Amino acid sequence: MSGGVDSSVAAALLVEAGHDVVGVTMKTFCYDETAGPSRTCCGLDGILDARAVADDLGIPHHVFDVEEEFRRDVIDDFVSEYARGRTPNPCVRCNSNTKFRDLLRRGRALGCTGIATGHYVRMDRDKRGTPGAPALLRGADARKDQAYFLWGLPRELLPWLHFPLGSLTKPRVRELARERGFVTAAKPESQEICFVPSGDYREFLSTQLPRRAPALEPGDIVMEDGTVVGSHDGFASFTVGQRKGLGGGFGEPHFVLEIRPETREVVVGPRSRLDAPGLALEETNWIVEQPLEGGPRRRVEVQIRHRAPGVPATLERDDGGWLVHFDEPQRAVTPGQSAVVTSGDRVLGGGRIASPAQYRRPAASANASMASR
Repeated sequence: MSGGVDSSVAAALLVEAGHDVVGVTMKTFCYDETAGPSRTCCGLDGILDARAVADDLGIPHHVFDVEEEFRRDVIDDFVSEYARGRTPNPCVRCNSNTKFRDLLRRGRALGCTGIATGHYVRMDRDKRGTPGAPALLRGADARKDQAYFLWGLPRELLPWLHFPLGSLTKPRVRELARERGFVTAAKPESQEICFVPSGDYREFLSTQLPRRAPALEPGDIVMEDGTVVGSHDGFASFTVGQRKGLGGGFGEPHFVLEIRPETREVVVGPRSRLDAPGLALEETNWIVEQPLEGGPRRRVEVQIRHRAPGVPATLERDDGGWLVHFDEPQRAVTPGQSAVVTSGDRVLGGGRIASPAQYRRPAASANASMASR
């Protein structure tokens, strides 16, 4: 129970269905050191709101301190990814590790036999492509579907998981919360990164990275051939596909194509150079036992950003890794972000984007000595 409307209604539906429910809020970071709005999920006010709903439902409420695990699995990864010139998704890391794996371990100590959250996905326990594991399906409401954040769930946890909101829409969930008089009924969606509630992730990075970290040091903005066209105050402020902050004078809009942390260069070019025919995956996690169904490749849909639709593609194994080939080139394939692989409504798994496939870097930049300045 994060203190939001979704987990509040999920708990209520379980109680009303006759389950013996225990409410748990996870304390993931040190609030005393974090400036910013307080009425967010995962913050101190979120804990109080979750407890108020638990009291309304007549269920016990516990706060689990998982700060150490959250720092190890989420915050440290967030910082190291930006230091590498990549764009991480901390919510995926949290769900893949802390929110489910660590919660289940602690919940078992309370005698619990399952975990339920307010995510908008579904479990189909009649489809058991993996022995003993149900199928994970997209949420029924395509506008709210959250499969993008759950591709990293360990397969062995699936039998323990429950998602009561998977067949509902967000308006209906708010209606159910209002009918029950929950304090969370009108609470707005949480948009910020929970451990950066101010929204200024660069400032957060400055407190976490070493002094004079390359990611926060000045560097050049260059074309693909190394021609210098501007400067920046740190490549951590940029992500692939970004247009803002690049200056003008290009004749046509330019976008970030690549970040080169070794030389502190931000590579820019026209929109057409953002299109990639595919991508390479790393850190893959397959929720199904055989993602290729025994063949050399498989027709799938792949989602490369939240709130974007899945697009037709072919998945194949390549020298121990995984490649995705899009039917039509996709724009701004961003290293560090997630690519979720589905077949119809079923989530097969996914991975982190290692690179746009077939991206060919031109000859070494004349500014390669930049890193040693």
